[in-house]
Amino acid sequence: MKVLLMYADKDFDHESELPPNHQDLASDLGLDTVWNQMAQGDGFVREVARHATLEMLNDPAEIGYRQDILRDCLNHASVVRELYGIAVEAMEREKREYFGLFSHSPTTILRRSLKVMQIFVELLKKLKRISVAHSRLFVSAGFNRFFAMIDEDLGEEYFAHVEHQLQELQFRHGIRISAQLGKGNKGVHYVLHKSRQESRSWFQRLTQKAEPGYTIVIAERDDAGFRALAELQDQGTNLVANALAQAVDHVLGFFVRMRTEVAFYMGCINLRDELVRKGTSICFPEALSPSPRHFTCRGLYDVSLALNLAAPITGNTVHGDGKNLVLITGANQGGKSTFLRSVGLSQLMMQCGMFVPAEEYRASVCYGVFTHYRREEDASMTHGKLDEELHRMSQLADRLRMHSLVLFNESFAATNEREGSEIARQIIDALLEQQVTVFFVTHAYTLARGYYDRRLDSQLFLRAERKQDGTRTFKLIEGEPLETSYGEDLYREIFESAVPGEWAGLKKANNKG
Repeated sequence: MKVLLMYADKDFDHESELPPNHQDLASDLGLDTVWNQMAQGDGFVREVARHATLEMLNDPAEIGYRQDILRDCLNHASVVRELYGIAVEAMEREKREYFGLFSHSPTTILRRSLKVMQIFVELLKKLKRISVAHSRLFVSAGFNRFFAMIDEDLGEEYFAHVEHQLQELQFRHGIRISAQLGKGNKGVHYVLHKSRQESRSWFQRLTQKAEPGYTIVIAERDDAGFRALAELQDQGTNLVANALAQAVDHVLGFFVRMRTEVAFYMGCINLRDELVRKGTSICFPEALSPSPRHFTCRGLYDVSLALNLAAPITGNTVHGDGKNLVLITGANQGGKSTFLRSVGLSQLMMQCGMFVPAEEYRASVCYGVFTHYRREEDASMTHGKLDEELHRMSQLADRLRMHSLVLFNESFAATNEREGSEIARQIIDALLEQQVTVFFVTHAYTLARGYYDRRLDSQLFLRAERKQDGTRTFKLIEGEPLETSYGEDLYREIFESAVPGEWAGLKKANNKG
C-alpha cells in the first residue's frame, strides 16, 4: 500500500542527505524557530519538517500537487490529526511488542507477529472508518488516491480473510506437522497442515472414525523431551512464522510511511494555527518556471520574526518580475536584513509545497537557496575576516548552478569601501552571467551607486524607508541608493537618551582616554 501524499509517484525519505549548506540556511534564515513551531514538541514532526523544507521541489507541478493536499489538510485538520494519531499508535504498540521479545525462535516470532497483526487489523479498521466518514470532503488528487486505495484494499472480504487466518494460526486445536525421514533418521521436509478440527464439521467429527495414530506422553521432568518437542514445533512453524513476520513488516511499513508523510502536514497545521492566532496573513504562492524570472509579493513578512514577536509585524510589497539583481540599501535598523530573511524563508516554504507569510506571493522556482551573511570574528585567529568571507564564497560558488538564488547580507565589508565594492561587483557580475538571482543588502554606496548608474531593467533598488524625524517604518520602498545610512540616528538614540549623570561620566572617561 502506497501513501503518496508528498509525491505523486514516490515515497518521501526523511533520512536522505541534506544539502551541504543546510546549517548556514538554518542559522541565517531563522529556520529553527519555524521548525520548532511546526513540531510543538514532537521531535519526529520537526525532523520531517526540516528535511521537507531543505529538500526543495523544482517542478511547479510537484509543488501544486503538495499545495492541494495541504489545502485539504488545513480545511480538515481534525481528520489529519486522527490519521497521524493512528500511525503513531501503530508504531508505538508494535515497538512495545518487539521489546517484549526475548527469543527469536520461530514459535516466539509467530506468537509476537500474531499479536502485532491483530493490533494492525484493529487500527486498519479505524482507518477504514475514517475513510468512509470523511473521504468525500477531500478534493485533492493525493487524498482522493489515498482514500480510494483504502476503500479498495481494506474491504470487508480482506478483514474477514485476515481474521480467519489469524485464528487458524493460534493453533487452538494443536499443531499438525508432517515430515519425512532423511539421512540418519533425521526429519526433513517439514510441512505444516491445517488443523483437522478446523476443517471438519461437528457432524463429521461425530460420525467419522479417527485416524490411526500413536501418542507419546513426555514425562513432566523430561527437559530434553520438551526441548525436542519445541524443536519439532519450530521446524513446522518456521515458514509460516517468516511469512507472517513479512506481512507484519509490510503493514508496519505502510504505517511508517503514513506517519512520515502526514507529519509534514501536521507541522503545517501547527504553524498555520499559530500565525492565525497572531493575526498575520498567509497565502498559497504561485510557483512559476525558473525563466523568465518572477518575484512579486504583497505584505511579505519574516515568519521567524513574527513567531518571536507579540506585536504585529510590518510586511513589504515588491514588484520584481524580470529582475535578477535586487540591491537593498538605506537606514540602519530599517528592516533590510529582515526583508532578506523573509525572501529566503518564503522561497523555501514555497518550494516545499507550503503556504507563505504574505497576502500575495508569486515567484519563479530556483535550483537552490544560498546565503552569504557576515560572521563573527574567527576566534581561533586562523583567518582574517575578509579571508574567511572569500573562503566561504569560494565554497558557495562550487555548489551554485543556473537559476540558483543567493542572499548576501553586508558581505565583503571587512575591508575599505572601495575594495569591498570592487570585490562584490566582480562576484555579482559573474553570478548574473550564470543566470543566478542575487539579493544584496549593503551599506557600500560605491557598490550600489555603480549598479544604479547602469540603468538596467533587470535591476531593482530597494531602500529602507526613513521619515524626516528619523523614524523607521520597517518598510522597503523603491529608490536610488543614498550616501548615508543615517548612523547618527542610532547615535542620538543611544547617547541622548542616557541619564545626564551617566552621559557626563562617559564624556569624562572618553576625555581621559
